[in-house]
Amino acid sequence: MLGAVGRAFRTPDLRNKLLFTLGIIVLFRLGSFIPSPGIDYAQVQECVASPQLTQGAFGMINLFSGGALLQLSIFALGLMPYITASIITQLLRVVIPRFEALHKEGASGQAKLTQYTRYMTLGLAVLNATTLVSTVRTGALFGNVEGCQDLIINDTWWGIGIIIMTMTAGTGLIMWLGEQITERGVGNGMSLLIFTLIAAGFPSSFGNILNSQGIDIFLLVILVGLVIVCLVVFVEQSQRRIPVQYAKRMVGRRMFGGTSTYIPIKVNQAGVIPVIFSSSVLYLPSLISQFGDPGDQWVQWIGTYFTQGDHPIYMVTYFILTIFFTFFYVAITFNPEEVADNMKRYGGFIPGIRAGRPTEQYLSYVLTRITLPGSLYLGCVALIPLVALVLINANQDFPFGGTSLLIIVGVGLETVKQINSQMQQRHYEGLLR
Repeated sequence: MLGAVGRAFRTPDLRNKLLFTLGIIVLFRLGSFIPSPGIDYAQVQECVASPQLTQGAFGMINLFSGGALLQLSIFALGLMPYITASIITQLLRVVIPRFEALHKEGASGQAKLTQYTRYMTLGLAVLNATTLVSTVRTGALFGNVEGCQDLIINDTWWGIGIIIMTMTAGTGLIMWLGEQITERGVGNGMSLLIFTLIAAGFPSSFGNILNSQGIDIFLLVILVGLVIVCLVVFVEQSQRRIPVQYAKRMVGRRMFGGTSTYIPIKVNQAGVIPVIFSSSVLYLPSLISQFGDPGDQWVQWIGTYFTQGDHPIYMVTYFILTIFFTFFYVAITFNPEEVADNMKRYGGFIPGIRAGRPTEQYLSYVLTRITLPGSLYLGCVALIPLVALVLINANQDFPFGGTSLLIIVGVGLETVKQINSQMQQRHYEGLLR
C-alpha cells in the first residue's frame, strides 16, 4: 500500500493534482475555525464545551459543516445549501420540462443546470444564514444553555446583515473550492469536501466514547465499526449487470455495432439521499413543536417520541421513511422508458427480450427487485446510530453508521478508483494490486 502511494507521488502530474487537492482541503478546514464578524468567539467556545449541550435538530447540519455550525465560523453553513440545491434541481426535472430538456442536451445542458444550482445555493445560503442568526439570538442553537443567549456582539440590523453576508459568501467560496478540486485535482470536489467534514469529527467521537464508556466499549466499537465498514463496502460495490447486445449496422461504407456491454444497476442505486430525506422529514415535527406551548399535550407527545431518537416509534418511522424515499428517488433518477428508447434507437437489445415496451417492463421488474434489498440495507445502516444510542448512549459520538458512513465509504471508493485509473494510464499498474 505504501509503495503504491509512493508511485502515485513519483508521477509528476498526478503528484501535482494530489498536492493541490490536499492544499484545498487544508485551506477549507482552516476556514471552519475563523469566526464570523460580530460573534463572541470566547463565549461560543464555552457553549460548545458545555456538558449540557444538546445538538438536537442541528445535528445533521452540524455534521455537514464539520462542526463549523456550532463554532459560528465563516463556513458555518458548510455544504448543506449546495446539497439541498442539488437535490431540488434533480427533483425539478420531474416537474419542469425545461430542466428535463437541459438534462438531455449533454454537456451544455448540464452546465446550465449547474449554473441554476449555484444560484439556488446562494439563495438557500441567505435563508439558512438568516435562520441560524435568529436561532443564535434566541439561544435555541445551544439548547437554551445558561450563558449562550448573548453571542452576537453587535446586535443591530447592519451587524446582523454583515454576519449573514459573511456566511453566504463562505458558502460561495466553498462551492468554488469544490469546483477547483474537480477541475485541477483528483476526485469530485464537493464529495471530497463533504468527506473531509465528516472525517474531521471522527477523532472527537472516538475520544468521547473512550472517555465516557471506557476502553472495553471503545475497542468493541472499533471492532463493530470495521465489520460494518466491510459490509457497507461489499454492498456498495454490488450491482446487477444486465447484458446488452448491439446489432451490426452499415453507416456509409463502415460497419458499426456488434458489441456487447451491460447496464449496471447498483444494489444501493439511491446512495445517501433517502437517509437525508428521512432525517429532514423527521425533523419537521420537532421544528413545529417549537412554536407551540410546552404544556400542550401534542408538544409533549412529539418531545417524547420524535426528538431524541431512542424510542421504537421513532426508529420504525425512520426505517419506513428510508424505504419509501429509496423507491421514490430511484424512480426519479432511473427512467426505464428512457433507457429502453435509447437502446432501441441505437440498435441495442437485451438477449431474450424484445426491444421497446418489453424491455421497459423488464428493466422496471429488475429495478424493483434490486431496490427492495437496497432500501432495507439503507434502513438498517440509518438505524445504526440510533441503536448505539440505546446500547451505549453514543448517538452523536458513534461514527460508524447513518449518513456519515455511507458518504465516507462512497467517496473513498470513488476517489481511489479515479487515482487507480490515472495510474494505470501511466504505469499500466493501478494503486492497488
